[in-house]
Amino acid sequence: MRLTGRILKMRSQPGDQVIYHLPLEDKLIPMNELIGKTISLKYENEIYCISCGKKTYRSFSQGFCYDCLMSSPEAAECIIRPELCQAHNGIGRDMEWEREHHLQEHFVYLALSSEIKVGVTRATQIPTRWIDQGASSVIRFAKVPYRYLAGVIEVELKKHFTDKTNWRKMLASPKPPPAEGVFDLVSEKRRVRELLPEELKQYYCEADAITTINYPVLKYPEKIKSLDFEKQNLVSGKLMGIKGQYLIMEDNSVLNVRKHGGYVVSIEF
Repeated sequence: MRLTGRILKMRSQPGDQVIYHLPLEDKLIPMNELIGKTISLKYENEIYCISCGKKTYRSFSQGFCYDCLMSSPEAAECIIRPELCQAHNGIGRDMEWEREHHLQEHFVYLALSSEIKVGVTRATQIPTRWIDQGASSVIRFAKVPYRYLAGVIEVELKKHFTDKTNWRKMLASPKPPPAEGVFDLVSEKRRVRELLPEELKQYYCEADAITTINYPVLKYPEKIKSLDFEKQNLVSGKLMGIKGQYLIMEDNSVLNVRKHGGYVVSIEF
């Protein structure tokens, strides 16, 4: 079968293993069914903005045209740095959008992916956000009424943990190598709580439930090669698995689907 259209980041559903679908225009391709099979993805040299839909010569920040990068609330700086969010003060690129997305309950969490990292997500994005990052286990650290406060707590926790995922380490194996030890998320959560400023401790989550996420992977890559449609317009081979937003191929190459949001791609399987 051959299908052509604009791709977006894969949709995911939790389960015994994460269930993935790849949006292609108005279609959803069930990606788990393709694991272990040969697939081909060809970039057709067209890109459309994931926000406004217009054709763009270049993709910015995972799918935006330049105008939307500068004006869309989805591309605002506080998406990456929530401590800069000013929606609670009535300031934002689009206040209606801010009310729906940033003036909502948020969680600060600790996740184990390449190592323990701290992150922020809107309550309605759980567990999608964690899956997109390739986290294997997650614990909620704090619950706050809006995004800015989550950012303030994240800044405090960044003194002790990274806020970045090392994607190569995340894809290398389903859990950290033995040399890195076994991380205890509950102990780390309680340790860091004592280091929070008093005014932030009121948002601490007492519950210690850990969410464990398993990914549909037959074989993890050994020497990882990152693929980019701007450098190689054809990706072909046996699909060995999916983790985060990455397709893992038999030759150890990986494709970050989210990075190529809005690209026109022909898919054969």
